[in-house]
Amino acid sequence: MSVIGTPTRRIDGLEKVTGSARYTEDLQFAGMLHARLVLCPHPHARITRLPREAALAVPGVIAVLAEEDLPKPLHSQLLAEGGEAVYTGQPVAVILATSEGAAADAAERLGPEVQYEILPAVLDPHQAMRPDAPLVARDMKEDEEAGAHAAVDVQGTGEQKPRNVATQLKFSRGDVEAGLRDAAVVVEHTYRTGRMYQAYMEPHSSVATLDPVTGGVTVYTSTQALFYVRGQVARALGYPEQRVRVVAMTVGGAFGGKFSLLEPLVAALAVATKRPVRLVLSRRDDFLMGTPGPEAEIWLRTGATRDGTLTALAARIVFDAGAEPGAPASITATLLGGYYKTPNLQIESIEVLTHKPPNGAYRAPGAPQASFAIESQMNIMAERLGIDPVEFRLKNCSAPGDPQPSGRPWAKMGLRQVLEALRDHPKYRHRERGDGIGYGVAVGGWPGGVESASACVRANTDGTFQVVLGMVDITGTATTMALIAAEVIGVPAAQIQIVTTDTDQAPYAGASGGSKITYTVGLAVKAAAEDARRQILAIAAAELEARADDLEIAEGSVRVKGTPQKAIALAEVARKSMSFGAKYPPVYGTGSTASPKASPGFAAHLTKVRVDRETGEIRPLDMVVIQDVGFPINPATVEGQMRGGAAQGLGWGLLEAMTYDEQGTLLTWGFSDYPIPKAPDVPPMEMVMVRVPSDFGPFGAKGVGEPPVIPGGAAVANAVADAVGVRLTELPITPARLLAAMREGA
Repeated sequence: MSVIGTPTRRIDGLEKVTGSARYTEDLQFAGMLHARLVLCPHPHARITRLPREAALAVPGVIAVLAEEDLPKPLHSQLLAEGGEAVYTGQPVAVILATSEGAAADAAERLGPEVQYEILPAVLDPHQAMRPDAPLVARDMKEDEEAGAHAAVDVQGTGEQKPRNVATQLKFSRGDVEAGLRDAAVVVEHTYRTGRMYQAYMEPHSSVATLDPVTGGVTVYTSTQALFYVRGQVARALGYPEQRVRVVAMTVGGAFGGKFSLLEPLVAALAVATKRPVRLVLSRRDDFLMGTPGPEAEIWLRTGATRDGTLTALAARIVFDAGAEPGAPASITATLLGGYYKTPNLQIESIEVLTHKPPNGAYRAPGAPQASFAIESQMNIMAERLGIDPVEFRLKNCSAPGDPQPSGRPWAKMGLRQVLEALRDHPKYRHRERGDGIGYGVAVGGWPGGVESASACVRANTDGTFQVVLGMVDITGTATTMALIAAEVIGVPAAQIQIVTTDTDQAPYAGASGGSKITYTVGLAVKAAAEDARRQILAIAAAELEARADDLEIAEGSVRVKGTPQKAIALAEVARKSMSFGAKYPPVYGTGSTASPKASPGFAAHLTKVRVDRETGEIRPLDMVVIQDVGFPINPATVEGQMRGGAAQGLGWGLLEAMTYDEQGTLLTWGFSDYPIPKAPDVPPMEMVMVRVPSDFGPFGAKGVGEPPVIPGGAAVANAVADAVGVRLTELPITPARLLAAMREGA
């Protein structure tokens, strides 16, 4: 390889660090209206009075609209329908003004004046399943986003679901009770994780404008999925998709939380008012009405024989999905029972609706929850059996061909190789001992995301190339695509320009989520570059009177192998296909790929902590992050993903969870109340890349974004248990929780 596999600076790096990148909030259009939302302060309530005059009295306010004020068939997909809000933070009205300040002032005036009839609400998933619980949603539909992240099998139970249960599935094999009877050690615990705010730097933002000629609408937005947004907006407006154009702006972070939220509403407001409309959420509103990762409760019982062979696993997973379906129940069930070979297995996974804000994806949705439960359990069993925790995992880890809980066999994967790298690492073999010092190990796996994709490669008459794509670049994937195209064509990466354009002009690409853009769009780019290369060689062969098989591309020319003086410049090849009277068709490569088979990715963490027994403070001292990366097309980007994911894993373990009071009011709606890892909180990290190439990804690459966050919470929990001998089964492990547990265990 001459281009790929070498650390390469991101092509979008300079504009971001210098502040020249344009975000949605930077857009300005003549006559633009600014929107601000009025949010419901109750988990379930019906509006009895909406005194619009309180807002309209503010100079600059143009209108105050509720869902019923939108002309039919326009639909916001966000405002409370029929004046009934089903979660605290649901928008009940939108204010439109000529300035952002006027809209904000009007919202502050109107909010306290809105009158409500308080309706029965249910905030706990177990209470929500009772037959007499208030119904959260009358029409529950499967969430489209749930399948956009990972490829897993789903088996419905076919049974009558309990009240407010959106999805229910079961996996089973063997005889669990017999397996538990055969076990020398049986461990049973219930593990809990909280709601996780994605904590992106840029809150949700969208701008919509109208085309005065066609009547079509253009939406500029911070999104991970421009084609998905186009479909959502078209449905909300009752338009054919060809009348909706979506432009993905620079995205200031997403982590799964920016598929679609504001876009249908903003588009509907633009159509209703015939003016451009801009809506940028405040941080407070983003906390209140965004779509965080859901709360989970996992009851888990496992058994193993004296020699460390797993015999049985039984589990029940309950997700609090909030007011709409979409929790990753199938992913969690698949991973919980899939990391290790278990002959007897029974898993039930359900998502329950409550009167809380709807849930969404958070990096590796469902996977950190599964790892926290099973990896805690594995350490407990290893300790009781007197077996090294990594050797215990190696004895039982799944291998390619072993069945997942659904029965589908695992594809080629690097779980064993990652564990072996952990076992052999010097920092694991020579662990320091001392009061308050603890080490935790954990693994995490991701099934792999798949989706179809397409790409175009166009030659220019100066010897450069443009790659036209419909993906959204959030993590440096544009740089990766340039490297792929350059490698295939045979030119330096500097001669490749990546053009990511809007839904009117771009070839289709799936959402930038689930660690699948390099894996899927990269395949399409590779195919398009190969097509362009074939065309170049065909033209050069005709001009040089040589066989295409005897040609090579090097140093900006096509030349005969072994006879470098017999050559034609790439620029000349392009000109001969793109000029008046050209005798060759333009060099224009295309590539499309159906969804490839998934390539699972695994990571392992070794986390060292020090615990202060007097204060309960937990300080991470060191981390080793080991990951099967397939083949790193741009190692710099891969390392960045590993470091960032590991830092977020510390947030899972030590800091982050959204909390609500008994009335459903969010208590943690800003970064002063919702702490995230800061630079001093992140210890030195060592990155170890294990290479188990994918059979399907471009050049053996596989998704790398999800795996590094998955083991984080579990590794922290195991390190704390190793340090103080106390096992906590709820994340995050705060000093207060740890002190209470130590006092209880004293």
